[in-house]
Amino acid sequence: MRLMFRNILTASLLAALCAPAQAADRIRLALQKTGTGAWEIAVVRALGLDKEADLELEVAELASTDAAKIAIQNGAADIVVSDWLWVARQRGDGARLTLSPHSSAIGAVMAKNAAIHSVADLSGKTLGVAGGPLDKAWLLLRAYALRQGVDLTKSATIVYGAPPLIAEKAAQGELDAALVFWNFAVDLEARGLSRVLDMRDVETALGATAAPIVTGYVFDERFAAANGPALARFLAVAAKTKRLIVSSGAAWNIAAAQIRTSDAATLALYRKHYAEGIPSRSLEEERRDAAALYATLAQIGGTALVGRATTLPAGTFYEAASPGVR
Repeated sequence: MRLMFRNILTASLLAALCAPAQAADRIRLALQKTGTGAWEIAVVRALGLDKEADLELEVAELASTDAAKIAIQNGAADIVVSDWLWVARQRGDGARLTLSPHSSAIGAVMAKNAAIHSVADLSGKTLGVAGGPLDKAWLLLRAYALRQGVDLTKSATIVYGAPPLIAEKAAQGELDAALVFWNFAVDLEARGLSRVLDMRDVETALGATAAPIVTGYVFDERFAAANGPALARFLAVAAKTKRLIVSSGAAWNIAAAQIRTSDAATLALYRKHYAEGIPSRSLEEERRDAAALYATLAQIGGTALVGRATTLPAGTFYEAASPGVR
């Protein structure tokens, strides 16, 4: 009897050892290869945070944020990083996209021209704008200037262009000033240009109570409903990774390797502004500020910008029904 029991126990242990392990939950990410989302995933993989969370992260590196938008729309990705305003526009048009906060880092007006100290000084000058005429930061800057009696579309010469091109022309002095994304502002600051106007100050002047998020982890509501526990673990890993990048030298070194510079002073600026962009407010605070800014953007950008939704569509910000811990 004792031998039989031993054989049964041995067989059971062998069966348990030989049984296939439960597969990790797979999440497909499409990220701009030079964006902070790519930094974070590099840290996640290097430190094995994905494995700890029982996640298999399949990452597609893309050349632009527009490519990420296409990926999420055609079902080629489960999660991308994109602008909350774009998500709001998609919801207004009937899509079921939603987002969880990623970063509040936003750009600035940078100038090599020492005579430019304020938005009023942009009159009669050439202003480069990273993006196009419906770029959110540009519309916010226009609204801010109008409240000070300055119509930049009439008083300044506006030049639109790809972010790297606008930044380089500003550095070379071919533009009097340039409105650029936060990472290009860091590069230009390191190259000696002045930060004339931080767009965080513009946001608060236009009704935000503090610096609101700019980008979020964007996904479809149906993906969230079908993969709630995996999504919760991914968002928890993302939050942990941000804290590590700021607090851990090892994590920062992994992230810094993704940045195209080895200059210590520039990297320090990157880390500083990255840290400032980590979301720390409640969803309700983010939602309220986004709604206030949306009203301003809808007024100045019209239907070409916001589509049919005159107010921030419900559900733009994702709120899980339950923690979904596995």
